[in-house]
Amino acid sequence: MSNKILFNFKRVCCSTVTHQTYLSLSLSLMDSLSLFCTGALLAGGLYWFVCVLGPAEQKGKRAVDLSGGSISAEKVRDNYKQYWSFFRRPKEIETAEKVPDFVDTFYNLVTDIYEWGWGQSFHFSPSIPGKSHRDATRLHEEMAVDLIDVKPGDRILDVGCGVGGPMRAIAAHSRAKVVGITINDYQVNRARMHNKKAGLDSLCEVVCGNFLEMPFQDNSFDGAYSIEATCHAPKLEDVYAEVFRVLKPGSLYVSYEWVTTEKYRADNPEHVEVIQGIERGDALPGLRSYSDIAEAAKKVGFEIVKEKDLAKPPSLPWWTRLKMGRIAYWRNHILVIVLAAIGIAPKGTVDVHDMLFKTADYLTRGGDSGIFSPMHMILLRKPKEAPSKS
Repeated sequence: MSNKILFNFKRVCCSTVTHQTYLSLSLSLMDSLSLFCTGALLAGGLYWFVCVLGPAEQKGKRAVDLSGGSISAEKVRDNYKQYWSFFRRPKEIETAEKVPDFVDTFYNLVTDIYEWGWGQSFHFSPSIPGKSHRDATRLHEEMAVDLIDVKPGDRILDVGCGVGGPMRAIAAHSRAKVVGITINDYQVNRARMHNKKAGLDSLCEVVCGNFLEMPFQDNSFDGAYSIEATCHAPKLEDVYAEVFRVLKPGSLYVSYEWVTTEKYRADNPEHVEVIQGIERGDALPGLRSYSDIAEAAKKVGFEIVKEKDLAKPPSLPWWTRLKMGRIAYWRNHILVIVLAAIGIAPKGTVDVHDMLFKTADYLTRGGDSGIFSPMHMILLRKPKEAPSKS
């Protein structure tokens, strides 16, 4: 009897040990599976974070390719400090001979970040229900060329073309030959690359130059447009005079201008803070009032065909995209910090990215309060009998 009890006891003990071993192995397997799944989720999240959300809207620039434009990587931070030094010497910003270097430095610093986070069109557009930001931007650009009434084969001028997003949309829509001018050599190279990639290099030409002294002959263009670019001119009449000179008599020119609106009050400290924040973060020698635009155009000889603020109702807010982009900013900013820390992106890129986020807040406040508009449209005609202006 005692032997049977001993046998049963041993069997129970062995069964218990086997069960414990099985349980231990099961837990170990579950831990390994959990660790694998966690690792897979992290890897997938990182891929989604960097590769899916990271690139620009139009896939023009990747985060790992961020640079300082024509500025060498080790000098980006120094040039960022140089950019801010302009604002400590405001009288120099107001002189035409200082502004080109000021604007060129700015676009060396921000071009890659703009392309990566915003796309190839460096401007705003009204929101359109049911349309993506990309489609709304394209329609806003196509409207500009429709306003100047050009035909396929006409030669038209893009005054301040950036990396050529509007140029390509306008050339594809109108089949006109577009010549763009930008002061930044890095943008010239980027625009030419994008033009070739889009199969539009036969219609799109890019020239490096100052739109205050354009290297074009008198009366040589059938039309012209500028989309949120002439705000960089210290005196609007200087760039308008150059456009007037190169246009053929009877031709049209349309410009989307950055302005303070009738709601802006110079004696309101909050208004002043917002406008100065926009100026500092966007390389502007000084924002103009909406009431100054037509006067500058008349001064150089243009006839006013139409003037309208495209940001006003019934247009939907243009700054909605900035508000919606706040989460994307923080995602991008973390990525920029990481890339700068491991030496892929220039150290100063973090400072530049931070500056642009703060500027986005000022732009949003300007839109919300109605004191600022980036799309005050003015349509001008060079009189048919007018002599060229030099």
